[in-house]
Amino acid sequence: MSKALSVDLRERVVAAVASGSSCRAAAARFGVSAASAVRWCALARQAGSVAPGPLGGDRRSARLEAHAALILSLVDRKSDISLVEIRAGLAEMGVAVGIASLWRFFDRHRITRKKSRRTPRSRTARTS
Repeated sequence: MSKALSVDLRERVVAAVASGSSCRAAAARFGVSAASAVRWCALARQAGSVAPGPLGGDRRSARLEAHAALILSLVDRKSDISLVEIRAGLAEMGVAVGIASLWRFFDRHRITRKKSRRTPRSRTARTS
């Protein structure tokens, strides 16, 4: 996983630009990309700090969690419902979601979706 460059380096690049150097020249001087220098200068103007934001983490599950009651009600109505059927039920209600997203939803909520055997095996099949 990538790691943010140090705040010290970011501040030195922004200080060089503030003292009259161009973003490209400051980037070349400190060995960073010109795009990074431009972003850091814009961040310093807007936020007043060049500190990096958080890296990684889940940013999208909140969209599906907003429909948790709906998903769980579909499961309550039909206990052996498949993920494809849940996806279709959500699509009817205007919620577009992928199978993998549903799987992660159930994993977060520690709900297993195991298949159960519909009929017991016959005795003749076991003895042969």
